[in-house]
Amino acid sequence: MNPEPTPPHSIPTDTPGVEVYPVQTSRRPVPGESQTCPSPQVSDPPGAWIKRLAGCAVRLFAYAMLLLVLLLCLGIGGTFSVYAYYAATLPSPEALSGRTLFVSTKIFDRHGTLLYEVFDPTGGRRTIVPISRISPYLQYATVATEDSTFYSNLGVDPKGIARAFWQNLQGGEIVSGASTITQQVVKNALLSPEVTFERKFQEAVLALEVTRRYSKDDILAMYLNEIYYGNLAYGCEAAAETYFGKDVSQLSLAEASLLAGLPQAPAYYDPYTNLEAVKLRQRDVLRLMVRDGYISQTQADTAHAESLSFRPRRVDMKAPHFVVYVKQELERRYGTEILYRGGWQVITTLDLEYQDRAQRVAREHVTTLQAQGRDVDSAALVALRPDTGEILAMLGSVDYNDDAIDGQVNVTIRDRQPGSSIKPFTYVTGMDPTRMQPPFTPATLFADVRTELPGGAGNPPYVPRNYDDKFHGPMLLRTALGSSYNIPAVQALQRVGVGNMLDTAHRLGITSLNEPARYGLSLTLGGGEVKLLDMAVAYGVFANGGMMAGQPVPPAERVPGHRELNPVSILQITDAQGNVVERFAAPERQQVLDPRLAYLVTSILSDNEARTPAFGPNNIFVLGRPAAVKTGTTDQYRDSWTIGYTPDLVAGVWVGNPDGRPMKGVPGSQGAGVIWRNFMVETLADIPAREFFIPAGLVSAEVCAVSGMRPTADCPRRIEIFLNGTAPTQECTIHQRLAICRVSGELATGLCPPGDVEEKLFEAYGPEFGDWPAQQGIPSPPTTRCHIHDFAPEVLILLPNENETVIAPVTIWGTTQVPLFRDYAVYVGAGDDPPSWFQIAPHQTTPALNQRLAEWDAIGLAPGRYTIRLVVTDQRGNLTEARVHMTLVQPTPTPTATVTPTVTTTPSATPTVIVEPTGTPTPTPTLPPPTPPVPTLPPVTKVPPPPTEGPG
Repeated sequence: MNPEPTPPHSIPTDTPGVEVYPVQTSRRPVPGESQTCPSPQVSDPPGAWIKRLAGCAVRLFAYAMLLLVLLLCLGIGGTFSVYAYYAATLPSPEALSGRTLFVSTKIFDRHGTLLYEVFDPTGGRRTIVPISRISPYLQYATVATEDSTFYSNLGVDPKGIARAFWQNLQGGEIVSGASTITQQVVKNALLSPEVTFERKFQEAVLALEVTRRYSKDDILAMYLNEIYYGNLAYGCEAAAETYFGKDVSQLSLAEASLLAGLPQAPAYYDPYTNLEAVKLRQRDVLRLMVRDGYISQTQADTAHAESLSFRPRRVDMKAPHFVVYVKQELERRYGTEILYRGGWQVITTLDLEYQDRAQRVAREHVTTLQAQGRDVDSAALVALRPDTGEILAMLGSVDYNDDAIDGQVNVTIRDRQPGSSIKPFTYVTGMDPTRMQPPFTPATLFADVRTELPGGAGNPPYVPRNYDDKFHGPMLLRTALGSSYNIPAVQALQRVGVGNMLDTAHRLGITSLNEPARYGLSLTLGGGEVKLLDMAVAYGVFANGGMMAGQPVPPAERVPGHRELNPVSILQITDAQGNVVERFAAPERQQVLDPRLAYLVTSILSDNEARTPAFGPNNIFVLGRPAAVKTGTTDQYRDSWTIGYTPDLVAGVWVGNPDGRPMKGVPGSQGAGVIWRNFMVETLADIPAREFFIPAGLVSAEVCAVSGMRPTADCPRRIEIFLNGTAPTQECTIHQRLAICRVSGELATGLCPPGDVEEKLFEAYGPEFGDWPAQQGIPSPPTTRCHIHDFAPEVLILLPNENETVIAPVTIWGTTQVPLFRDYAVYVGAGDDPPSWFQIAPHQTTPALNQRLAEWDAIGLAPGRYTIRLVVTDQRGNLTEARVHMTLVQPTPTPTATVTPTVTTTPSATPTVIVEPTGTPTPTPTLPPPTPPVPTLPPVTKVPPPPTEGPG
C-alpha cells in the first residue's frame, strides 16, 4: 500500500463523527464564469471534453424539454413563479457540502427488544475529501454508473424525465425518478425523503440551479462525499477505509468499480454478506465504463478477475444475519432514502429468545464436533411459524464476526445442496393423482436393488447407491422415505419425471432449481442447490396441511409457477412521526398442495417405525410429541441437513463449512439433527403437544407389509393410509403357496404321486429385483411343471377280468408302467376286501407292458371270491396298485377239452396310487384248502393273447 497522503486541516463541526474538509478542485470557476460550455478539465477522462461540447448544442433544447415537463406537472400558470421561488431558496455551497441529515431507523424483535439501530449515534462515519483526492477510477465508475451524461447535462436528464413522466403518468404515482447525480445531491442534502410530484419538481429546479452555480467537480465531490456505501460508511473516503483500509486516492480500478456499484442497494450489495451479487454488480459497472470510453475491455476483464481483500469488520448487533435480511427487505420495498434517513421504527417477527437459543445450541454442537476432529466450522438455523409464515429465528452462522469462517455470510439464504432432504418433493409428486396415474401410495413397492439407469449421451450408466452401500430388496414407499434410501427415490423420480418434481418444488416454495436441463435423476438426492429458508417454507406447507402462509411476492419478482407468498419478517413500521406505514395484520394463505397429500408426507416423516431401519428405534428424532423430520447428507459430508416440524413450529438446520470443504463423517442426523432436536425440545417445552390435523378423504386399509398389496393368509400385515380410491385391490403376488414335486422340485402336476407332493410357501419377486433374492438365499418359486412324472402311471390287471369266474390255475396278465419304476409284485387275498394277502410270485424288476405277470396255482383252494392285487413300487418308494375281483372254481374230475379263454380289451381295474411307509407288502401265508365241497361249474375257457401284441 502506498503511504496515505496528508489530508488538509479539517474544519470543526457540531456533528459528532463528521469531519469536514475544504473542497479542493482541480479547477474552480471564477465568479460569474459561464458553465454553459466548459473547457476540458485536468481530471476529465479521454473524450469527456467532446461530450461537454456536444452537451452545449442540446442545452437549450434540454431547458425547453424540462420546462415542458414541469409545465405538465404543475400547470402553466404557476410554473415561473414556483421556479423562481425554489431558486431563490437555494442554500449556499457550504450548506450543500457540509450538511448531514441522519435520522436513525431502529429495528426491534417482536417483543420490542432493540436489535439494531441502522445508524449509530454519531450518524455513521464520514470524512469529506476534495475531488483531487478521489481516485479518478471512482469518479469515472460513478459517472458511468449513475449518470452517463453528467458532464454534459444541465443537472437533469430531459430524455429521462420525459420517459419517467410517461411511466409515472401510466402508473398514477412516482414509479421512476430519472435522477441525475446532481438531483441526487439535492435530494440527499436538501430535501425530505418522500416521493411525490411536487418533491420531484423541487428536485429538478434545485438541480438546475446547482448546475448553474457550481462546477461539475464541485457537484461530483458533494455526491461522492454524501452517498451511503453501506456498513455505516458515508462518502467515498469512509467507504475506502471501511472496505479496503486505504485512502480513497489509492483505490485500484477493481476496488473503485466495486465501490461504485454499492450505493444502489447498500444492504443487498454488501461485500461481507453477498459478495457474489457484488461481483455481478461490479461487472455491470465495468461494462458501463467500457461503453463510455473510460477504460478498455481488457482493463475491465482484468479488474473483474482481480481478487480483493476486504478489511475485517465487527458489527455489534443482535441477530445480525436477520437484521441484514430485514434491511435488505426494507431497501427493496422502500429504497435507500427511507431506510437510511426516514427515522422509522421497525417491529420484526423475530423472537430474540428463539434466536439466542439457536445461537447457543448451534455453537455448542459445532464445538463438540470440532473436539471430535470432525472438521466443522459453522451451522445455520431458521425457524418459522407454519400457520403465518413468520420468521422466528434466523442464524446464518455460529459467529457473525468471524471472518475465518465467512461468518457474515447468511447461509440460510445461500444455495447449498440439500442431500436427501429434498426427497419428499419427489414422492409427494408421485402421490398426486393429477401428476401420476395410478398415483404412488405409501404402500407402493420399490425394488431397492442394484439399478442401472441411463447416464445421458456420452455418459456411463447412472448407478445410485444407498448411504450404507447395501441393497434392501422390497421397499414400500413409507419405509423408503422414512429411512431415506436412495435407490427407491431415484426410481421414483424416473417414474415421476424431473419436470413434474421441479413444478412441485417451486409451487411449495423453492426459488432456485431453475435450470431443468442441468439436472438428472440425482436431483432427488440433492443434486441441485436450494436455500435453507426456502426449504423451511416448503416444509411449512406440509406442516400446515398444504396451505402456504405469508405475504405476497412483489409483482416485479414473481415467476410463473413459483410460490406467490414470501415468509414474513416485518410486523409493523412506523415513521418518525409515529404514523403506521405498514402493519402485518394477518397472513395471506394459498392452498398449494392437496391437504391429503400433505398429511401423507407428514404421516411418513413422523413415523418412527418407518425410519427405524436406518436410524434405530431410539433415534434422536423422537421428541415425545408428534413431529415430522427429514435429514440430508451430501457427497463427502460437505453438507449436513435436518428439516422438521410440528403443527406449531418448523425449523431447518445446516451444518458444514461455508467454503464447501468436506467434513469428516458428519451425516445429517449427527450434525444438523442434534442441533434441530435440541432447539425443538427447548423451544416447544412450554407449548402443549398437538396432533397433526387429518383431513377428510383418507382411508385406512390392511396391506401386505412386503408387497403393499391386499394381504393373503400367508402375508405379514400392516395398516396403511390411502387417498380414497387408491387402496390396493389385487392380492399379494409375492407370497405364493405352491404344490411342489419332491422328486423334481418343480410344480407338481396331477401325475405326481401324492407322496411326492408337498405344499411350500415362496416369496416370488419380479424381474426388477434381479438376482437380489438369490444373493439373500431366498429360493425362487419354480416356474416349470414336473418333468419326471410326465405320464400317468399304468398299473393294470388285464386278465382275469373284473368279476370273472376262473378255474385254477390262473394266469395273470397286465401292465406295470410308472415313472421311476423299481419293481412289482402280485398278491392274492380271500374275499372282495381281503384282511391279508399272500404273494404268488417273486418281485420283478422289469416293467411289463401287456405281459404275463404271474401264474397262480390255485388248485386245492376253496372255491369262492378272491381278489388279485398288483403292486408297483417306484424308486421313491411310492406304491401304485391295481385290483381285480373274481370267483374261483376248481376243475371237475372228468377231463374236458380246454378252451382258450377270451380276453377283453378293457382293463379289469383302474390303478390306484398308494403311499405307504414301506415299499414292500408283507406276504400272506398260503390259504388252507376249503372244507366245503366245491360245486361243479361249467368250464370257463381263457385264451392268452399273443405275447408280442398283448390282449386283444
